[in-house]
Amino acid sequence: MRRLDKFVVGVDQGSIVLFSDYQHGGAMWTGSGPRELRQLVSFSERYATPPAVQVTISMWDMDKKSNQRADISADMVTEEGFAVVFRTWGDTRVARVRADWMAIGELPSEDDWDVR
Repeated sequence: MRRLDKFVVGVDQGSIVLFSDYQHGGAMWTGSGPRELRQLVSFSERYATPPAVQVTISMWDMDKKSNQRADISADMVTEEGFAVVFRTWGDTRVARVRADWMAIGELPSEDDWDVR
């Protein structure tokens, strides 16, 4: 469990279309084997420390002729943003994916001291 030390807690959220590979024959739609896509997200305000980030698939469009395999996560979380990571593998064909995310963490306060 993460314990927040600040009185000022921020919640930021968003939704992004990661790709629409069926439109241009991209690797998620035409490829096979391990595939990965990363997209950077910036928070609307800077956090005091790296926040907890949750990422979910809010829309997917997959070919019904193959197994539907997907892995989505947050990586490289900093006070300013993170990377959404989508992975698939095998013969899965993914036409498009939209991801929703939420970040919860400590915000800077005017009472903070900068002793650098």
